[in-house]
Amino acid sequence: MTTIDSLQSAYGFTKMPFGRDIAPQALNQHRAHQEAVARIAWCVSEQAIGVVTGECGSGKTVAARAALSALDASRHTVIYLGTPGVGLRGTYATIVASLGGVPRFHCSSLIPQAADLLAQEAEERGKKVTLCLDEVQLLDADTLEGLRCLQNAGMDAQHPFGCILLAQPMFRRRLRLGAYTALDQRVGLRYVVGGLEATECGPYVAHHLKLCGRADTLFSDDAIALIYQVARGLPRAVNNLATQALVAAYASKKAIVDESAARAAVAEVTAE
Repeated sequence: MTTIDSLQSAYGFTKMPFGRDIAPQALNQHRAHQEAVARIAWCVSEQAIGVVTGECGSGKTVAARAALSALDASRHTVIYLGTPGVGLRGTYATIVASLGGVPRFHCSSLIPQAADLLAQEAEERGKKVTLCLDEVQLLDADTLEGLRCLQNAGMDAQHPFGCILLAQPMFRRRLRLGAYTALDQRVGLRYVVGGLEATECGPYVAHHLKLCGRADTLFSDDAIALIYQVARGLPRAVNNLATQALVAAYASKKAIVDESAARAAVAEVTAE
C-alpha cells in the first residue's frame, strides 16, 4: 500500500481531497467564484468580450469551466484555447478545426474561413459560439489584434461570437497601452477574481473534505487561520497547503490537522 493509500485509509477518504477532478456542479460556491461565473455567463449571453483577471491560483479557469459547462450544448459551441504559444495562425486553425473545418494553409485564406464558419454556426445551426482563451497575457500583439478583427466581422451590427479572455493582472495594464486601444474599447466586461474571504476558508476546506467522505471537523480553527494567512485566500494555494498539512498530520499520527501540522506544511511549501 502506498503512502497516499495509507493516508486515505487512515482518514477515511474515498479519494484524496483538494484535487482538480471536481465536477463543475460540485465546486465550492464562494463569493468570488459565484461572481466570476455570473459575469462570464453574461458575456456568453451578450456575445461580448470579457476580460477576467486574477492572480495565479485565484480560480479564473475554474470559474470559466463552471460557467461554460452549464451551457446547453444544443444551443452553444464552446472553443477553449489553453495554449497561448500557438500564435495567430494556430489560434485561427483551432477555431476552424473546432467548427468542423480543415484549416487552410495560408493565413490570408484561414482568416475568412474562420469568419465564415463562425457565421454558419450562428445562421445555419442557430448556435452561439464562445471562445475562451486562457493565459492571455502570453498572447502576442498579432493574435490579440486578429481576435479583435474576427469579432468585428459583423461590422459592429452583431457579434459573431463571445470571447472570454482569462489573464493575470499584468494584462490589465497591457490593455491600457495605446497599441491595444481598439481592443480595449470593445471589452464589454472586466472582472478581477479575488481570493477567499477569511470566513470562507473553513467552509471551503470542509467542502473539499466532504466530497471525499469526511463530513466532520478534521482541520482545527488555528490550522485553517494559518493556511488562509499564508495562502492569502488563493484557492490553489489553500489546496496545496491543506494537502501538505494532511501529510504532516498523518506522519505525526494525529487524528486532527492542528496548527503544528499546518506550520510544518508552510515550512515545506515555502522552503527555498
